Order: sequence, then C-alpha cells, then structure tokens
Amino acid sequence: MQLLKFILTRIILLFAIIYVLAIVFLYFSQESLIFRPTILAKDFKYKFDADFEEVNIPSFDKTNLNGLFFKVENPKGLIFFLHGNMGALDSWGNQAEFYNSIGYDFFIMDYRGYGKSGGTIENEAQFNKDMDAIYNFLKTKYSEDKISVIGYSIGSGPATILASKNNPKRLILQSAYYNFGELSSSKLPFVPNFVKRYKFETDQYISKVKAPIYIFHGENDALIPVKNSVRLSKLYKPTDHLYILKNQEHKRINYNLEYQEQIKNILN
Repeated sequence: MQLLKFILTRIILLFAIIYVLAIVFLYFSQESLIFRPTILAKDFKYKFDADFEEVNIPSFDKTNLNGLFFKVENPKGLIFFLHGNMGALDSWGNQAEFYNSIGYDFFIMDYRGYGKSGGTIENEAQFNKDMDAIYNFLKTKYSEDKISVIGYSIGSGPATILASKNNPKRLILQSAYYNFGELSSSKLPFVPNFVKRYKFETDQYISKVKAPIYIFHGENDALIPVKNSVRLSKLYKPTDHLYILKNQEHKRINYNLEYQEQIKNILN
C-alpha cells in the first residue's frame, strides 16, 4: 500500500513538473504560436499587376515597418487593411485589387518580423503602438473622414482598438473574435489566463468606436466561429451591422461575392 502511494505521488509530481514546464514554455514562446510570418529579404522585389508604392514607416521606437500603397486616380478614400497572422505582403498585397476597382486607395503593412518589416513582436502594447504610428502616418496623407479601417482575423482586435482611439470614417471587421484571450482559451483550455500575454479585447473596445461598424463573418468559419461576431453585435450602436456570409469559411472573405456587393454599398 505504501509502495502504491509512493508511486502515485511520484507520478502526480512528474505530471505537475511537466505541466509547469509547459506553461513556462507557452508564456515565453506564445508569439511563435500566434504569429506565423513569412520573412522576406530586404532586397525582395514585390510583383503585382497594379502599380504600387513601397514605403518604410518608422514606428515609435524607430523600427521600420514595411508597407504598400496601391493608389487610384481621384480616390474616394483610403482602405487601411490589417491582415491575418500568416504570410507577408507578397501575398497579402493582392487584396488591393478589389478595393482599387471600386475607387479606393489601399494601404497594407507588415507587422514586426513579417516580410521586410524590422524587429519582432514582443507584447500587445508594442503591437498597438505600431498601429498608432502607422495610423498617424496615414493621417498626414488623408483626412480621417476618408480613412476606413479593415481588420481581418488577428487584425480585427487591433483594428477595433485603433478605431476606438481615433475617428476613422468606418470600421470593417472580417472574421472577428469577441476577445482573443477567450478564443485562445477555447483552443488551449489548460492554460491559465495569467499566462496569456495577448488579450486583444475587442469586446472591451467596440462600444468605444464612434464610427459605424460593419462585421462580416463566414457561417462555416471553423477557426473563429461565427458566434464571436454574433456576440459582438450585442454591443452595437444603431449604426452598426452584422453580415453572416453563407457557406463562407475563414479565408478569402474579400473574394466572397456577397461581401463585395455589401462593401460596394457601404463604401459608395
């Protein structure tokens, strides 16, 4: 009996040690789990069918963030697009075509450590300061009543936080999460909340956004279930709208025909 108790105690202790080590690992390595960048050489040459301008914008700590402008003649305004957690501008730049086709300039940038942008993402505060720096740069080129902010997937939370502190013309969210910390709990239920260093609390900021908000979410989104956007819609102003896209999964919302028709109406 004593031997069995000794063995069980040792087994429990072993599992406890493994759990603690796993938590420590997750605390210090969560950037590699959340952010999945493609890294491009500094001399990489972008290739798109449309004309574009490449810019490097210094952030609050002088780290250069690489971005692309796709411009049209006599633009109706600017789309500032915050992309998802994977890839880089060599692929994300293709999102510009649709928005250019309906008369809008389009700007997209790579987060730290993505593409040709310098530095590495270290914490949420730094990430949001980068968005502030980019937005302040854009305000030197366009009046705020001409700027529409779009946030897709991981970019939806920072886009909402950014819009809550400024006065863009409108905020458009694609595949939004209610609260990133909560979403991560559904994926990793064994990880305590104090370990999670990226909260991106969309639910805490969306009610502070003065601009009209439009959320688009695919009904078949398996990565960020549509219930996230339904819950956000409960926090809406009368001017805000939720559009659930039939048969749409997480990716390629910009290419969804229903989305394109609704956006044309919203942006015109």
